[in-house]
Amino acid sequence: MGQKSLILAGSTYKITQTMSRISATFAQLAAQGKKGLISFITAGDPAPDMTVPLMHAMVEGGVNVIELGVPFSDPMAEGPVIQRACERALKFGVGIRDVIGYVREFRKADTTTPVVLMGYANPIEHMGIDAFIQAAKEAGVDGSIVVDYPPEECEEFAAKMQANGMDPIFLLAPTSTEERIQQVARVGSGFSYYVSLKGVTGAQNIDTAEVAERIATVRRYVKLPIGVGFGIRDAATAKSVASVADAIVIGSRIIQELENTPRERAVEAVRHFLTGIRRALDE
Repeated sequence: MGQKSLILAGSTYKITQTMSRISATFAQLAAQGKKGLISFITAGDPAPDMTVPLMHAMVEGGVNVIELGVPFSDPMAEGPVIQRACERALKFGVGIRDVIGYVREFRKADTTTPVVLMGYANPIEHMGIDAFIQAAKEAGVDGSIVVDYPPEECEEFAAKMQANGMDPIFLLAPTSTEERIQQVARVGSGFSYYVSLKGVTGAQNIDTAEVAERIATVRRYVKLPIGVGFGIRDAATAKSVASVADAIVIGSRIIQELENTPRERAVEAVRHFLTGIRRALDE
């Protein structure tokens, strides 16, 4: 692929042969005039054998980037919904190596959809950072969001990820200082995840005007696509937030769909729900 410049939210991106799957996906969305749909499930929930079918259903429902949660016993940024999902997955004994294995299985049928592992530092460090990066790369992982890895403290980890073709993705919040935003701009790649609300996942009542104002500040420094998550629960909210962002992120609402649907219909329920979100984003 030759180089081509695209304009995305006021910034110029170049598609190159070495572009990561995440960057290429956002560049393609920009070329099509579309907004990204990023969706989250916890690996191993509601059962280990459902993770890969759910990942495929998410893509069929219009998801552009999958966030696959690594179960952890103390998920500090998560509200009760995703905490319950972690507890269910941990009861099955699902660990970080299993999560990487699900990505490897997913890649047998899907070689294009980016997959980002989202979790906490403890499982990665227990496995060993170099071992994690190597295993993730070989399985086809495209990036990671490590909630308790602030950008100023993990430049070596971020550099190793990028050297192996994967994107370190960082969270920004309404309380993030301009210094923190500049650090994310320097270290992160792929996209930046803006947390729309103070608090934990599953919170409600997004103020789109306030989000727009904060994202304008972020864009002064961060020349990556911005995905907005926390509190997006339905098509109307998704469409509203997408008007000021490059992508929206839905997590807790998907877990609730799994909790409220009989297991034999859960995969179809997730596909159906996400199809409605995708339709709203494309209107």
